[in-house]
Amino acid sequence: QVQLVESGGGWVQPGGSLRLSCSASGFEIDSSNIGWFRQAPGAEREAVGCINKKYWDAPEYDESVKGRFAIDRDSDKGTVYLQMNNLRPEDSGVYYCAAEIYARGACRLRSSAYDPWGQGTQVTVST
Repeated sequence: QVQLVESGGGWVQPGGSLRLSCSASGFEIDSSNIGWFRQAPGAEREAVGCINKKYWDAPEYDESVKGRFAIDRDSDKGTVYLQMNNLRPEDSGVYYCAAEIYARGACRLRSSAYDPWGQGTQVTVST
């Protein structure tokens, strides 16, 4: 069964850090592009970044998180991580990971490129 499960969300003060995990099962993450997205209440889902299949190009990031967020992969664990540093209140929302299974090209910061999706994990940045 193809599945993605996010974890690691929570509450953090501005300037703090969180590391989200996206555990994949039922497919090979090394052959797939993985995207991270977020959605704040009342807002549309937006791209955070994506990591290419193994040995492809470097991860891509939305301008709003460049220099603060980083995506990496642990192939042995079948898990992709989103390291979030220097968090801001506007980073709050539900964070989702999604897969482009057995991708043929570079990852894209577009939600329509991905299926399946995880259930999401809540991130709250506030004082």
